[in-house]
Amino acid sequence: ASKEILENEVKPILVEFFQERGLELSEEKTVITHVSEGFDFLGFNVRKYNGTLLTKPSKKSVKKLTEKVKVLLKSHRAVKQEEILMMLNPILTGWSMYYRYCAASETFRKTDQKIFNMIWRWCLRRHSNKSLGWIKNRYFHRVNNRDWCFGIAKDSPKGNTHILLTRLFDTKITKYPQIKGDANPYDAEWYDYFLDRNLIRMKESLKGRKSLIFMWERQNQCCPLCGEPITKDTPWRTVMLNVDGISKLHLAHETCCKSLNKKGGLS
Repeated sequence: ASKEILENEVKPILVEFFQERGLELSEEKTVITHVSEGFDFLGFNVRKYNGTLLTKPSKKSVKKLTEKVKVLLKSHRAVKQEEILMMLNPILTGWSMYYRYCAASETFRKTDQKIFNMIWRWCLRRHSNKSLGWIKNRYFHRVNNRDWCFGIAKDSPKGNTHILLTRLFDTKITKYPQIKGDANPYDAEWYDYFLDRNLIRMKESLKGRKSLIFMWERQNQCCPLCGEPITKDTPWRTVMLNVDGISKLHLAHETCCKSLNKKGGLS
């Protein structure tokens, strides 16, 4: 379709569609562009390369991440290595998990290299009078078949273990479950279909957090305050609730907790 058709015929339909639902199409952020030129949306860049449509992390998002790491390292030159790991790993893990559904492997690899260079400079600044070999042995380890792993060795009952800097490239790229072509989130007949998809995404987001998964499934995946499903798209929190005379931690919608708190039901 030509740009004129999109502007004069398709766009008005979208504007009306949003208005009926109390939403508004942002003139500032709405751009009509050719797919070969691409566009950024929610931190992703969508563009067609040689006939193949790819979604990748946007350059702005990569720059924002590397700037954040740079500022953190610059402002914490004297802290222990373990503290740096504790600050950086949640940032890197969260970022890589957000982009694991797109074509991010090459971006992960290049960004890992940028972060490594910043880490290396951080180490050099701390020990300007030491040799490069001494610095490498002090801050980096060989783990399995990989050298130059920034981290610390820890003693454990199972022997020596390591706490390492999260590597973006280690994040497994996951194929996003394709939505059925005729599925309509505004049609009540498709409610169960979209609910199942959201519950699957919720379970994936809790991966590795066994206690939260246990709580969520113990509650039949629903909020104990309103009875509605708790999904990745419904903000939630853990809260201590008295159910059947027993106080236990539960997952509950944030809005439900706020409502209960106003009534004096939460301490």
